[in-house]
Amino acid sequence: MNNIINDIRETARQLLVDGKVDVVIGYEKGSLPLKATPCFVRTPQDVDRLIWDETCENNLASFVANTAGKKAIVAKGCDSRSLVVLMQENQVLREDLYIIGVSCPGVVNKRKIEAEVGEIIEAAIADGMISVKGMEGSKEYAFAEVKDVTCQTCRYPNPVIEDTHIGGTVEVSQSTPFADVIEMENKSDSERQAYFKEQMSKCIRCYACRNACPLCYCPECFVDCNSPKWLTGGVNRAENLMFQAGRVLHLAGRCVDCGACTRACPQDVDIRAMNRKSAKDVFEMYHHEAGISETVVPALNEYSSEDPETFLVKE
Repeated sequence: MNNIINDIRETARQLLVDGKVDVVIGYEKGSLPLKATPCFVRTPQDVDRLIWDETCENNLASFVANTAGKKAIVAKGCDSRSLVVLMQENQVLREDLYIIGVSCPGVVNKRKIEAEVGEIIEAAIADGMISVKGMEGSKEYAFAEVKDVTCQTCRYPNPVIEDTHIGGTVEVSQSTPFADVIEMENKSDSERQAYFKEQMSKCIRCYACRNACPLCYCPECFVDCNSPKWLTGGVNRAENLMFQAGRVLHLAGRCVDCGACTRACPQDVDIRAMNRKSAKDVFEMYHHEAGISETVVPALNEYSSEDPETFLVKE
């Protein structure tokens, strides 16, 4: 891991010295244990702030469109897929980007650790082990035990687009695609309804999920509109579902399943469940996965005579 960090820093330093970019968007050590934070390096002297480890959870593609000038970005697999979607939607220009690709073994599920040891006071990562001291005890974990659920089923841990690659590659998960969605589909209507009622009851509509999502870039979100006014502004289960369902529809064929929304949620709402169902439907109906290729036209941007029309048939 140290070799990867050194290579990231050296690459960033050279890009800035040569004037190829104005800023390098990467990660630096956060103020809390097991929490990296995005950083913006603009001078060669500051490149030593850059880090790379299992705490680098943010999708840095969120910051590209609003960062002026030419920028380099440290991109995981999901970050790179988000960049592809943003380029396809004319939100960023390829010529303004220098993509430093790094394969991602996954990020740590800090919430799972805190459920066992309480608020984390100290933590260290070494040789695939995570040692933690919490308010309610200390424990050592193998990284695989506390790997984020999104990363456990990730099929694109390696960047799909890059200008340079640092480190090795990561073996692709061999798990059954959309196994979690299939499990939910196999539940009864009442079971699914009860599950999502519980989840929507937890939502406080803080919009952390929306703000963390690299593809929620609308200048005005539909929930903030006054004309027409979609929601009253109150926090209740029905309006929470309206907001989350609206996001799912807006992200259909676009979501890259980076998990940023779920990790950002302070209430631990299973936001990902609905997005995953949408992704499965798009994949089965249109044979499309978001952001895996610059040349593949997004599913909802083209029409084919072979597109399914079963929803038009009255049963």
